[in-house]
Amino acid sequence: MVKLFRCEICGDPYIGESAPDNCPFCGAHKGYIKDIKEAKVDFNLELNDTDKANAEHALKVEISNAVFYACASKNSEDEYGRLLFKALSKVEAEHASIWKKVLKLDTIPEGNDTCSDTNSKNLAESHTRETNAIQFYGKAANESENARIKQLFLALVEIEKDHLVFSENI
Repeated sequence: MVKLFRCEICGDPYIGESAPDNCPFCGAHKGYIKDIKEAKVDFNLELNDTDKANAEHALKVEISNAVFYACASKNSEDEYGRLLFKALSKVEAEHASIWKKVLKLDTIPEGNDTCSDTNSKNLAESHTRETNAIQFYGKAANESENARIKQLFLALVEIEKDHLVFSENI
């Protein structure tokens, strides 16, 4: 029987017989995907100065990564790279959307990052970007006193760690 689920990290709905292993939009792990009636999603948060600064930085990181991966997809040498970088771009853009909601912005600013013309160089850059994001998000989670902000940062640490798999064997 088909049911309606909702990701507690990005807030997006999912229709299926069961919750997917990862959110098809933001990549959050299965534990964050709940029956629509049980999902707790709140983006109307009061941010202290530290959380606001960390959310603003996170937005910049995600915009930068989304634009980088879109560029890498266009410049890919093969179908696998094109599809991989396209998928990563979509997930990172969804992460930017999360921070847009938290920061109560009307639009997401545009980025202008560039990329290489080889998959191996783009995967190496991906590894650096994902590692930096993991470190920052872990620090931001530890600094936050807001349970929801902490939840968002910790979920993003998990998701970005998943992305490292693609760049670890270059």
